[in-house]
Order: sequence, then C-alpha cells, then structure tokens
Amino acid sequence: MLAATAVSQSAADPLSGLVLRDVPEPTPRPGWSRVRVVASSLNMHDLWTLRGVGHPPERLPIVLGCDASGYDDHGNEVIVHPVLGDPDAGHGDETLDPNRALLSERHDGSFAEYLVVPTRNLVPKPQWLSFDEAACLPVAWTTAYRMLFTQARIRAGDRVLVQGAGGGVASAAIRLAVAAGAVVYTTSRSEAKRVEALSWGVRAALPTGERLPERVDVVIETVGEATWSHSLKSLRPGGSVVIAGATSGANPPADLGRIFYLQQRVLGSTGGTRAELVSMLRMLDATGVRPVIDRTLPLAEIHKGFQLMIDGELTGKLVIHPSATRQ
Repeated sequence: MLAATAVSQSAADPLSGLVLRDVPEPTPRPGWSRVRVVASSLNMHDLWTLRGVGHPPERLPIVLGCDASGYDDHGNEVIVHPVLGDPDAGHGDETLDPNRALLSERHDGSFAEYLVVPTRNLVPKPQWLSFDEAACLPVAWTTAYRMLFTQARIRAGDRVLVQGAGGGVASAAIRLAVAAGAVVYTTSRSEAKRVEALSWGVRAALPTGERLPERVDVVIETVGEATWSHSLKSLRPGGSVVIAGATSGANPPADLGRIFYLQQRVLGSTGGTRAELVSMLRMLDATGVRPVIDRTLPLAEIHKGFQLMIDGELTGKLVIHPSATRQ
C-alpha cells in the first residue's frame, strides 16, 4: 500500500524527509483493529516530526498522520482516537499517562490506505458526519474542546480570545466557543483570515497584537512567542491562558510579575481523551457545528499540502484521501 513516510528530519528543509512509498499492509495483533482509511488530515505535529522536534530520529522511518476516519474490518464506519495510552495510568485520563503516544509517534500513522490501532481507540462515526469532517476532529478539534471545556471550563457569556485565527486548533476553538455562547475575539496577520473568522461568529477579528475592546476571561494560545505578551495583556485579573502549542517559538518572556500580581492562571493542555471526543460529537450533533475544511488532496499530492501549511496558506483543515477509491 502507498504511504507517506518520514525517513529523515531537517529543520531547514522538512519536506526533504517526506517520501511516498509502498509499505506492507499492517496486520492487527490481539486487542487491535485494522482500519481502511477513507480520510485523514494534516496537523502541525506531522511537520514537527519532519523538522525533528519532539521525535527521536531512531524512530524513523515512520508513516505520518495522526487523524483518520474510515471502516474497520467489520465494515463499521469509525473515527480513530489518536492518543494511544492507558487511562488507568493517567488517573482516568490517557493524556496523562507518562507512556502515552500520539499516532505516528511510536506506531505508523494514517497517511496510508490502512492502519492498526487498539480497538479501544475506535469511535463510531455518526451518519450525520462525513468522512472528511470526521477526519478533522481527532487532533485539532479534540484539542480545542479540551482547552475550552475541560481546562478553561468556559460558560455562555464568557469572553474568549483565540490567537491565530487560521490554524486548525484555532478555527476549531472559535467555532466551539461561539456555539457554546461565548463572546469570541480572534487575531490574525491575514486580513482574509480575519474576514473568514467574522463569518464564524466572532465579535471582532483584529490584526495580531492589536488591543481588544475589553479584557477576556480566557485566552486560547497555540502561537507562542509572537502572541504571548498580547495574550497576558488581554487577560482580566484572575483569567486563564490555556496553551496547547507554540508554533512561533516556545520560549516567550515569562512576565511573572503580571501573572502573580493579577493572579492569572497558565494552564497546559495536550490532546484529548476518547471520552472528550465522544462528548464533542454530541455537541456537534446538538449545535450543527462542523469543521472548517480548506481543501482536500489525494495522498499523491501530500507534499503540496505540507507546503501550504508551511506557507500559512490554510484556513482550517486540509484533508488527505489516502486511497484512490472512496466510498
């Protein structure tokens, strides 16, 4: 079967290590299931792997891809929960298991016609959700859901700032927060992305770093160094910044004086649990909210997809179709 595989890593030229090649179809071991992948989607995690960030070179080669929707061997339509971990080891939360791994970190991922995962990681795909929409959810949307509702515990009427409107997690956070009745602000360097965000229901979409009309209760932060100071200045006393990424750099000035004097909270968040994915599906059913899909590409054009991500040309998610035959 054809698969997009990371064979080497380079911070300067990450796509030089991305190879399309034939690999054997995987065989599930006891307790695992095989999935025929109908749709997957790109995540920054895939790009970090190619850049050598957080992924040891001794784990190469490995098939990339963290998201998947498709059919199990019994013909059931499924979504793959991408966190492979033991809930018991994480006090009921597999994202807290010290030995957890995201799909494509220790096990081949979803940029292939087939993959295998623990059977526990399969979630039934609702009929009202397309395969393309379902493939957007496991990483970006579940990450955003956990940030908003598990970590920040937002409620209707809360003021929320989402930094970097165009990203997969950011676009998900905007859509989910608006659906929950929050007043949402967002920022972006791109005027086109700000205009797009207005159509999602934000109260205001501002250039990056511009002062907000009011201070917010919660900041959803995935950008890092470029927006960190603005995030803290935009936050009310006692408010929370929830961090799930740092695409512009992971070492911003701490500004500890502001944090302790205004009693601001800084909360880390990584991925989401299977239970959170299921809860989010119930929310999407109730609200009608669906993922923002920028475009779809066949697996053969995955290099183009990565380049669009590198260039910041995507708004929402880019979906990959690993098989030439789709149902």
